[in-house]
Parts: sequence; C-alpha cells; structure tokens
Amino acid sequence: MKKVLLLVATAVGALAVQKQIQAKKAENRLWAEATDNPKS
Repeated sequence: MKKVLLLVATAVGALAVQKQIQAKKAENRLWAEATDNPKS
C-alpha cells in the first residue's frame, strides 16, 4: 500500500513540475514577443 501511495505522490509531483515548466515557457514566449524589435 505504501508503494502505491509513493507512486501516486511521485506522479502528482511530476505533473505539478511539468505544469510549472510549461507555464514558465509560455510566459517566456509572451515576454519575447512583447520585447522583440518591431519588424519593418
């Protein structure tokens, strides 16, 4: 039973980290788009 709980906790933690990474990448893309020099 403990192994199953550990597995579930690990999976939830991994999903949370993945979500944070995706959010940071999206924020970085927005900042890059907002601060790019306008193309003439």
